[in-house]
Amino acid sequence: MHSLSNIDAFVRAVEDGDFTRAARKLGLTASAVSRRIARLEEELGVRLFQRTTRSLRLTDDGRDFYARCQRILGELGEAKESLARSRSRPTGRLRVEAPQVIGQLVLAPALPRFLEKYPGVELHLTLRDEVVDPITEGADVLIRMGPLADSRLKARKLAVARLVACAAPAYLERHGTPRTPEDLARHQCLGFLRQGLPAPWSLKDGRGTVQVEPRGALHVNHGATLRDAAVMGLGIAWMMDFMVARELASGALVTVLEAHASEERPIHALHPANRQLPPRVRVFLNFVATLFVQDAAREYHRMPRNE
Repeated sequence: MHSLSNIDAFVRAVEDGDFTRAARKLGLTASAVSRRIARLEEELGVRLFQRTTRSLRLTDDGRDFYARCQRILGELGEAKESLARSRSRPTGRLRVEAPQVIGQLVLAPALPRFLEKYPGVELHLTLRDEVVDPITEGADVLIRMGPLADSRLKARKLAVARLVACAAPAYLERHGTPRTPEDLARHQCLGFLRQGLPAPWSLKDGRGTVQVEPRGALHVNHGATLRDAAVMGLGIAWMMDFMVARELASGALVTVLEAHASEERPIHALHPANRQLPPRVRVFLNFVATLFVQDAAREYHRMPRNE
């Protein structure tokens, strides 16, 4: 049966165009390469090359066999690389893109634990709300909220965030508690600015889903500031549950209009659909999944200590 060393010599000779150059790369003599290919031809029972004094030219059988050898050697290389990766510690630069609110309120508090566990990883974290193409931008992982459309990416679902209306108890004592979406017209509603305008709130009423335009004295484009404004009693905020999990658990905020909340947004971690993930990407995906274990979306600060 023909050995891999004979096949390797054959592939090198095809790619380099002659035995001498192939021999230099293999650390052999040209005659040794010639003998290996001759043994391979004998075992196969076909001629692989048309030999002349000036050049090598593949026969039809040689071309077919070369294509098969390329696939075999490629798969063997991938298998070796996969095994080496599984045995090595994660190292190198890891580029992660995430929305600002997830980066600030979920990733940032947990990063010391990740970096301590994987000291060989150099994390580059970019926070922005614009949708980017991770392949074009060179990102290894993209965390995205909302529906997915890019089939070139492989997605891992992390959680489903639910939007809730919430306010400080002191605000509700002063202004009363809204019971229906229509009641919001009499309240200070803290809007999240998107492209310069407060984003509408999507709520259910007896007729179906209604869009409520938040009206009040303060609107901001920063999730943590919006949360803090609600805690200070400046009005009612419409936020994703993981953004206010700590404040709801402590009583600094309470939910209102719970029966009318209807909007949900899936959260995914995406990465290019490579066959093999580098260890640094694989461990980060496993790590970030622990931050969004369902039910931890309401209490993300009680994160498990192990992946």
